[in-house]
Amino acid sequence: FEAISDTNPDVILAAYSGITQEDYDILTQIAPVVAYQDGPWLTTWRDQVMLNAKGMGMKEEGEELIQDTENLIKEKVKQYPQLKGKTVAWVNFSAKDMSQLHIYTPADPRGAFLEELGMTYPESVIEQIQDPNSFSMGLSAENADILNDADILISYGDDSLYQAVKEDPLLGKISAIQRGSVVFIG
Repeated sequence: FEAISDTNPDVILAAYSGITQEDYDILTQIAPVVAYQDGPWLTTWRDQVMLNAKGMGMKEEGEELIQDTENLIKEKVKQYPQLKGKTVAWVNFSAKDMSQLHIYTPADPRGAFLEELGMTYPESVIEQIQDPNSFSMGLSAENADILNDADILISYGDDSLYQAVKEDPLLGKISAIQRGSVVFIG
């Protein structure tokens, strides 16, 4: 909070965050706060843009940015018709602990965006989501076989993490890992 205060902000943008009520109360003593509306880490990209744009007094610019982005998405989706109907999951792996996975759900903006591109989450993953309003779920590596129905996996990481996942005795058996149908985002 001190570091934020030291920047002397005009506004604090937290539309996509996990701030608590206590955090919000402290932050509002520093500057006006634009917070999420429905739940932590669940604000769609469109709502993020509009909440932040309004918070900065730039509503019209926000609306224009959304329109421009929607047009760009439509243009790019047309270039890759093979994505439509593919199953996908956004899974985070950690080289420090290969025994646990972290899966972003379709309620998370990342998962929702993948669906906006025409892909869907596999039923095997959907069935494991206990709270449909949660942005993520944990999964033990022993249950990683639920990801075998995913045509594509997306994760944060680099080639060294991908190599570690491929070499893991459980995670390396995931179909998309074996096929190389994985995108690691640095």
